[in-house]
Amino acid sequence: MTEASNKPTTGSIPAWKKQIPMWLTFSRMVVCPFFVVLLHQKAPLWSWIAAGLFLVSSSTDFFDGYYARKFDAISNFGKFMDPIADKILVATVLILLIPSGKIEPLLVILLLARDILIGGIRAIAAADQIVIDAKAAGKWKTGLQMLSIPAILIGDDSDGLMVYRFGYILLWASVSLSMLSGYQYINLYMANRRQH
Repeated sequence: MTEASNKPTTGSIPAWKKQIPMWLTFSRMVVCPFFVVLLHQKAPLWSWIAAGLFLVSSSTDFFDGYYARKFDAISNFGKFMDPIADKILVATVLILLIPSGKIEPLLVILLLARDILIGGIRAIAAADQIVIDAKAAGKWKTGLQMLSIPAILIGDDSDGLMVYRFGYILLWASVSLSMLSGYQYINLYMANRRQH
């Protein structure tokens, strides 16, 4: 049997398997209300649970893409919803961390303002039928956030705040990359628009 014949055809993949990537994407939004409850608890255990939930939720960002390719379930809707789910998850946790004083409102404002601006540019680009690929800075930004936020969640006086400081520095690094990727995105859109 040849290698090509071993690969499942589109028709042989059950419909429920094709839904797995979208379920994983939506799961990142579904868990957000749980953080409201977890981050209002005082005991350190709840912060560890919140950090674990964030890590598990953020890991679905890899698996939804993996299964979308494996089960031939890549769609424009999935491509659109994937970054939105990431942003909702991150924004929820960061906003809930502001009252604790672990992060400043300015950090959250910069990240949200950038994401809203780029979301608008993406909508305009789609209307102009311009496709702009994600750049490395944006991917690194997301990766740093997935590491920094759990560190900030669990960081406390018991370790001399070393874990917290590590996460705090990484989070501000993600802000810098966020600004850079936003600048690149706008430049690419303007360049593509001139070509059309």
